[in-house]
Amino acid sequence: MIPTQSVIYSRIPRSDPDLIARAAQFGIADLHEGLGAVAGRMCLMSPAMRPIAPGQKVCGSAVTAFNYPGDNLAIHAALNVAGAGDVLVLTNGGGHQGALWGDVACNFAVKKGVAGTVVHGATRDTDAIRELGYPVWATAISVEHPEKNGPAAVNVPVVVDGVLVEPGDIICGDGDGVLVIPRALLRLAVENAEARAAKEVTFRQRIADGEVLFDIIGIRQVVERLGIEQKDCTWEEDR
Repeated sequence: MIPTQSVIYSRIPRSDPDLIARAAQFGIADLHEGLGAVAGRMCLMSPAMRPIAPGQKVCGSAVTAFNYPGDNLAIHAALNVAGAGDVLVLTNGGGHQGALWGDVACNFAVKKGVAGTVVHGATRDTDAIRELGYPVWATAISVEHPEKNGPAAVNVPVVVDGVLVEPGDIICGDGDGVLVIPRALLRLAVENAEARAAKEVTFRQRIADGEVLFDIIGIRQVVERLGIEQKDCTWEEDR
């Protein structure tokens, strides 16, 4: 149920920590593919959601915060209830007005053991955050002053960069962006990612053994099935 007024829920549904740990072994490309053609696309945030530093990686349960545009009251309430290993998922609808995240909140998050923060909106103090080594993804960087008056909602379903995020969903992020794995699909995503990774090990070995990628992944058969003509000449010679 979508709340009609400000509310803070202090708890989130929890997934099997062993499954989360298995998911953390993979990049979001493998997990995205593991979710399948439909869910994989629906659960992938847009290229606008970028890491603020290279080499960032996160995988943990979502603690969500809905902020009124120009206000970041909800992020402080979310940070207060988040636990070690959780990922803060913050949104104000994606506007740059009122930075949602900064270095003071980041310092406290590090102290609590929060795993990372995803910001649909603006973050600031990026140089200081990079020095801390704390993972942050954001759709904007802006120092604009935020109010702290609400309204606010914490640990309710939110739409973040076009993706539905429910409290407790698994948030995975790396240099490629951010993926949301619904709790009900976590095992599927992990098992398919493991199978995909094992298959790619054989691909790399076959490449090392001298085979051609065009044949290894079956592109030659696809070209033949589609009836695509292959000509041993330049396009100019074929005019």
